[in-house]
This record gives sequence, structure tokens and C-alpha cells, in this order.
Amino acid sequence: MFQPKHRKLMAAFNNRRGSDAQKVSGGPGLKLFSWLLFDFANTSFSVMVITFAFPLYFKNVICGGEPFGDALWGTSVSVSMLIVALISPVLGAAADFSGRRKRFLFVFTLAAVAATAALGLTGPGMAAVAAVLFVFANIGFEGGTVFYDAYLPEVASERSLGRVSGYGYAMGYFGALAILLLMFPLLRGGIVEENMTNVRLGFVLVALFFALFSAPLFLTIRDEKRSPVNMGYLAQSVREVKYTVMHIMNYPDLARFLLAFFFYNDAILTVIAFSSIYAQNTLGFTTGELIVFFMVVQTTAILGSVIFGIVTDRIGPKRTIVLTLCIWCVVVLMAILTSDKTLFYYTGLLAGMSMGSSQAASRSMMAKLTPKEHVTEFFGFYDGTFGKASAVAGPMIFGLISSQAGDQRVALASLLFFFGTGLFLILRVRTRTTHRRAAVAARKGEYS
Repeated sequence: MFQPKHRKLMAAFNNRRGSDAQKVSGGPGLKLFSWLLFDFANTSFSVMVITFAFPLYFKNVICGGEPFGDALWGTSVSVSMLIVALISPVLGAAADFSGRRKRFLFVFTLAAVAATAALGLTGPGMAAVAAVLFVFANIGFEGGTVFYDAYLPEVASERSLGRVSGYGYAMGYFGALAILLLMFPLLRGGIVEENMTNVRLGFVLVALFFALFSAPLFLTIRDEKRSPVNMGYLAQSVREVKYTVMHIMNYPDLARFLLAFFFYNDAILTVIAFSSIYAQNTLGFTTGELIVFFMVVQTTAILGSVIFGIVTDRIGPKRTIVLTLCIWCVVVLMAILTSDKTLFYYTGLLAGMSMGSSQAASRSMMAKLTPKEHVTEFFGFYDGTFGKASAVAGPMIFGLISSQAGDQRVALASLLFFFGTGLFLILRVRTRTTHRRAAVAARKGEYS
């Protein structure tokens, strides 16, 4: 149950200097195709290192299946996301002012590729080393998307932003399917110590896949250097974040929505980080069954995004979010109560339907609540710093509860708090339509 990147469309708002940013060489078709290929490439990291193969290898082989493996894995995910959340404003400002976006993207991509390949050198008893390597790899992956997504307005016209963003989603899913098929011969022996040589080779294969299909983007874009990077960007970025937070507090409904998003998005990302570990350790899924499971789940995620996209247009983003959060609560309850693999497949299908739709509706809700004069500013905060910070608490709490209780079902139940809190807060958010109705009612003396 992996998560394709959900930042592409919002990059259009984050590109504050699009007209004088990096130049792209080659024709429109070539630069678009190379941009899409990068998504095809790095989603292999998402599915194999964050969601499926490495979590199982880390817990069952490196940590020997001990309960502390859950705590260390959750902490590793949280620490990496926290670091990215802290450095994203600095890096974004540095790329904007220096005109060296390609260089930043290359460095982070290289870090992700190198650290992923190095995971192939880890083995039993190397928990600390593996955790550090994963943190570096995930920082490279998540940090790189900050710069990759910002190229969207340069490869697509204003009218085609949504369509091209959708193509990116599709390429990501195809990349996930491709890497799952490539890895199947290596993993069919199981992610166990007896098959450790093949699993290690698999991480090297993922790194090569990432490097190979990301390369065309670096061959078709070039930097437009404006000024050298210096420490002044740190102060500038801190001022920008502080300025944005102060502005957001002037819009209480937007602030309430962001707080709701923080809770329920944290829960969604925790499900993604622990889904394979839970399925194998608690329900006894084999590696082959998990590969089929994830391929099916991502297919329903595509369908869910399309279906709920239509639903959002019909009933509005707030009601759609409420509906999907209710579904997520049902998913968690089903996962806790089931001990049958077949029923868990249906649980995964339901989760897949809700996964993309929850975040797509959240984007729409953010757009609905954001004043036009602050679109760039607020979406940069939502998509960058806040979006990454919302992935910090859930994985760590899940891992700690699981290791202490010795039962992943108890840890899974903790996610009901996150989903429930998000649902409670989102119900308190008034949309613009509600604001207009409130204003009319106030004039009539019916609203106080």
C-alpha cells in the first residue's frame, strides 16, 4: 500500500519564479516525457523501500523479528520526515534565489540511489546502520521531490496542469508495477535470512532502476545560475515560514483544516509505512501474496482517485473528506478484527479506494479555503513543510506501542485516534459557501 507522490499539482503554486527559473532543453514532448520518467523511476523507491520490501527485511531479518524492530522502523521514518520538513524551506529558498534547482535535485537523487544500494550491504545485527542508511535514502527521496515537482509548470501549460499531473500519477503506478515484477524472481523465496542474498541484490536493482530512469530528466534540463548559495537563505526561509504561519492564523477555518489534515494524513502515512509488516507478521502473508496484494491495492487506488474526483465535484471536498475518513475508520477496524487473509484483501481494496481520494480531496479543500492572493504562499507551506511534518508522529507512536504491547493490533488501534481527531476537526471547518450563508443569515438576524 504505497503512496505515489501527491505534490505535483501543487508545485504549480509553489513555483514562485517560474518565468525566470531553470530552462529546459529539447522539445515539449521530450521534456515532458523525461519529467514523467522521473516519476516512473522514483516510485520504485516508494514501493520497495518505504512500503514493501525493506520494512519486512528490516523487521524480520535485520532485527530478527524482535518487537523493538517496529519501534526503530517507525522512529526512522519519523526522523527522516522531520529532517525534510525542517530543511525544505531552506532548500526551496536556496533553489529559488540561486537558480540551481537541477543541482539540488541531482544531489538528493544521488543520495537516495547511493543509500538504497548500500542497504544491500546490511544484514542481521546491523539495525543501527540500516536505520541510518534508510534515513539518508528517504531524505534524498522526499527532498528531491521538492525540486522535481517544481518543474511541472515548465513541462505543462496552465490548462494542462491537472492532466499532466495525472499522467505523473499513472507513470508512478506503472513504475511500481514494473519494479514489483522485476523483484518477484528475487523475492519469491521470501524476505527471510535464507533468501538474504537475493533480497540484498534486490535493493541494488531498485537503486539501478531509480538511477536509470531518472537520468533523462538531468539530460534535458539545465540550471540558470543567478547567485551563489549562502547562509543568507537560512534567515530568508525562516522569515518566509514565520510570515506564512502568521497569515494562516488570520484564516481560522484554514488553520482548523490544516490541523485536521495533520492528524488524518499522519494516520494514512503510518498505514503505508507499516502495511507490509502488519500483513506478514500479524496475518502470515507470504512474500508472493504481498506482491499480488500491493499490485491489486494500487489498481483500486487509481479507480478510487477517479471515482472520488467525480464525487468531490458533486458534493464538495469537505463532505468527501468526511466520507473517506469514515471509510478509513472502517478499514482500521476491519484490519484489527480480521485474522483471515481473504478478508484482509478486501480491507486493502477499501484502503486503496480511500488512499488517493483522501489526499486529492484535501488538495481541493485547501484550494477552496485559500484566498487567491495567498495561493503560492499557503500552498508552499501546505505541500512542503506542513505536509512532511504531518508524517512524523504516527509512525513513531505506532512503532513504540507495537514494541511495548507486543501486539500490532493494539498499535493499529491507535490510528483511530488520529482519524477520529481529524474527522472531528474537519467537521468544524466552514467552507466558503458556509461563510456566505453565514453572512446572509447574519444580515437577517439568524446568525450570531
